[in-house]
Amino acid sequence: MRDELDQLWTVERPRVTQEVADAAAQGDRSENAEYIYGKRRLREIDRRVRFLAKRLDEVTVVTEAPSDAKRVFFGAYVTVEDEDGDEHRYRIVGADESDMAKGYISIDSPVARGLLGKREGDEVTVRVPRGEVVYTIARVAYSADP
Repeated sequence: MRDELDQLWTVERPRVTQEVADAAAQGDRSENAEYIYGKRRLREIDRRVRFLAKRLDEVTVVTEAPSDAKRVFFGAYVTVEDEDGDEHRYRIVGADESDMAKGYISIDSPVARGLLGKREGDEVTVRVPRGEVVYTIARVAYSADP
């Protein structure tokens, strides 16, 4: 989030501000698409900057593993096996960081809520939109190394 905020504030916003100034210098602003679009983009950037700044004030970065590293807590990499024997690896992250392509699931998701507090070897039944899924926790780790 800090990287995005820095990118928006130091690179994107100054570039768009210059584009709006250049478009405004062309004259009639009422029919100037570059000016109108640029102003709209500046509002979007400012809205996102305010959101990120507020979130960064509220979030806590977790850097240490919990005392019981075999239990599932925030930040854990959890390998689960489903009923068909297929393995899935997830990392439990904050809502702002979720990214299914990386296997990062929000702590607020049904799967993460079902896994929290459980240990390796535990069976977990999770209600998902397509029904119930039973997972067996195969591995819990707090580093990205497999």
